[in-house]
Amino acid sequence: MQTKLTELLNIKYPVIQAPMFLVSNVAMVTEAMKAGIAGCIPALNYRTLEELRAAIKELKTNKVEGGSFGFNLIVNKSNLKYKGQLEVLCEEGCDFIITSLGSPEETIKQAHAAGIKVFCDVTDLRFAKKVESLGADAAIAVNNEAGGHRGNMSPEELTSLLNKELSIPVISAGGVGCRADIDKMLSYGASGVSVGSPFIASEEAGVTEEYKQACVDYGAKDIVMTERISGTPCTVINTPYVQKIGTKATWIENLLNKNRKLKKWVKMIRFSIGMKATEKAAKKATYKTVWVAGPSIEHTKDILPVKDIVAKLVN
Repeated sequence: MQTKLTELLNIKYPVIQAPMFLVSNVAMVTEAMKAGIAGCIPALNYRTLEELRAAIKELKTNKVEGGSFGFNLIVNKSNLKYKGQLEVLCEEGCDFIITSLGSPEETIKQAHAAGIKVFCDVTDLRFAKKVESLGADAAIAVNNEAGGHRGNMSPEELTSLLNKELSIPVISAGGVGCRADIDKMLSYGASGVSVGSPFIASEEAGVTEEYKQACVDYGAKDIVMTERISGTPCTVINTPYVQKIGTKATWIENLLNKNRKLKKWVKMIRFSIGMKATEKAAKKATYKTVWVAGPSIEHTKDILPVKDIVAKLVN
């Protein structure tokens, strides 16, 4: 399974364990590297820059041949920690950074100066062309089967389009839960895949057993879109609580979103409130539970170690 992605990151298999808010951690990424894939953690999983720095140092110690590690940065104004996080990543070093929800220009500039590769989340050709022009090392094609914040195009449509129009590698994100899915994405022209939801139900994941078990008990048909978490449509498991509160933004949010001056502030407030709600759900099971996941949990039948999940994906 040698591709441009395996060459870029010096990994055995063309798979990135996707960064998941409050789910991904050092233990998961360490096991991912041992299994021959890349692992990624959202920088926002760490409350302080000191905690982020410590995680990087631990991963550097744990790194093995055939594995790779990186961090995800939210690069828009809603993330007030962005500049400090980028500085720490460049100071300490990692193999790659994945950018989301904003312009990656400054990240690419600083990361490349520090010898770090930058992959950028994209959902359409226009933005993919933009990140390519800025010097991105690869485009992560976030399709309409991804968990969390997803795109609008199917895996085949988006991956095939970007592969045709871009000169940089395309990594398909969304809709991968088994080896057949990986082969399908590679057949569309992807150089690799980013896989998130199947790893939620891993022994190493830092979430409640209830969250993990939900990924076993529910399937693709139980995934719905909600506007109630971050201000950007996001996929969640359709639990009784989600059904109760609904999935649409409130009337006041819709009204304020129409005001150009207030829109960004509404998004920042919604992002903050949503992240806190997601954190409560991930760390403590209550009747107010919102669990983020994608349709690829259809393939999740048991709570397993990361190494076994990777084996299922690549064999």
